[in-house]
Formats: sequence, structure tokens, C-alpha cells
Amino acid sequence: MRFTKMHGAGNDYVYINCFEPVQLGDIPKLAIAMSDRHFGVGGDGIVLICPSEKADARMRMFNADGSESEMCGNAIRCVAKYVYDHGICRKDALTIETGRGVLALQLFVSGGKVERVRVNMSHPILKSADIPTTLPGDPPIKAPLEVAGRQLAVTCVSMGNPHCVTFVDKVTDDWVLNVGPKIEHHPAFPRRVNAEFIQVVSSRETIMRVWERGSGETWACGTGACASVVAGVLAGFNERKVTVHLRGGDLEIEWADSDEVFMTGPATEVFSGEWLAPVA
Repeated sequence: MRFTKMHGAGNDYVYINCFEPVQLGDIPKLAIAMSDRHFGVGGDGIVLICPSEKADARMRMFNADGSESEMCGNAIRCVAKYVYDHGICRKDALTIETGRGVLALQLFVSGGKVERVRVNMSHPILKSADIPTTLPGDPPIKAPLEVAGRQLAVTCVSMGNPHCVTFVDKVTDDWVLNVGPKIEHHPAFPRRVNAEFIQVVSSRETIMRVWERGSGETWACGTGACASVVAGVLAGFNERKVTVHLRGGDLEIEWADSDEVFMTGPATEVFSGEWLAPVA
């Protein structure tokens, strides 16, 4: 089975072209095997690039633990690059079907290859029941949450997948690696949650690290960056247009007056190969 390794700001996935005949077998098991950084290809999960009846392509993504997620902002940029660069659809404006719905993307092409992509991530979901979380407020803003013996003030947003955003004086390993997994599995989040930790540099610049639901710490999270900017506006920490610095690079996020959130960032193809291990 052929695959392509790609990343968006260091958030890396194994991409499989399902426009061509392919035998996937048990997809969650395949995701776990291929994502393994010692015995597999290595990545934060796998992404299936599929035909769609309502868009130029459909994206399905599975985390490194085999769970399927609704949406990934970094992955959708890479899907757009793959679709364009590999000749599936040679348009500089694409639509991609996701678990969040059909999203529109603008491609920035140089030398016949996509380098950056701007994604209309649609409007943020702010109703607690739809995020989902049992914390009070629509959305919860600076809501008290007791985790790992600490009393946090968290703001929750969904970008098609749930996010819990905590603003801290300085982002550290302790926040991400110790508190992050405890937030992911906190009973206040019935479908688990992505945990973002944000250090404010200025009203238009932040530093973010993320513990992703089902994958652990990743070097970038596009939906998380979007959620963090929305949360920052609601909680009074930042303006509506922010550069978010992640471990793998920068993302430009704008929460427009139309209520739509736009994300712009890179998409990089690293290598292609053939998966030879048996498919369960």
C-alpha cells in the first residue's frame, strides 16, 4: 500500500490516497501501526484522502491511538496540497469534506507546488452542549476547573472538535505533559478534549503548546490555534488577528467580523513509500 508522509508546521500524518484502489483493513489498527515512531512510519495519525460527492475531496483522520477525529487544521492543508500537487484537482481554490462539514481553501502555489494554504475554518462552536463540556457558560469563559491539584481558569471552544484553552504565564513541560493528559480525560469533557496552553506575548502574538486528544503532544494543532485565538478574544487576552507560534512553526489566525475563523499556514510533503506489513 502506497503512502505519503506530510506535515503542517510539524503536525505530521501518514496520508493514503483512496482515489486509487486500496485495501485498508481495520483502519484503527492500521492507524496505530503506521503511526508508531519505532515500528511503523511514524506520525500523529493517518489521513485518508477520499472521493466526495459534495466537494473536491473528503478527508478522514485517525489519531495515533486509532480513534477517529472530526477535523484537523494542519491535515486539511496537507490534503489540499496533495490533491493539487498529485493532479487530483488542479484548482487554486478547493473544497474539502470533513467531519465538520465542507470547508473552503485557498492555495498559494509556487513553481507548480502548493506552499501555503488559507482555510476557512467556519464559525466557532460556543454552546457548551455542542463543544461538548459540562462546564457552565455558552461558552465557558475563565471557568474554574480543578485538575492535578490545581485550580485552572479555562475557556472552551469547538472548531468541529473540542478544545480547552488555559492561559499561563509561561508554557512549560509540566503544563503540557502533566496537566494536559489529565485535562483530556477530565469528566467535564464527555468526548475527551484537546488541551491548549497559551503564553501571551502581545495582543497579536502568542506561544502555544498542545496536548492533543488521542495523540499526546503534537508540534502544532490548527484547530487548537484557531480555538486559542477565539478563546483569547472572549477572555480579553488578544485581538482577532494573531500570529500563533507553535513548536513546529507559525500559523496566522483571524477571527473575522463575519464570525468565520481563517487559518493560514504551510503544507509540506516529506516522502512517499510502500507499507509492506500485513493489513489486519
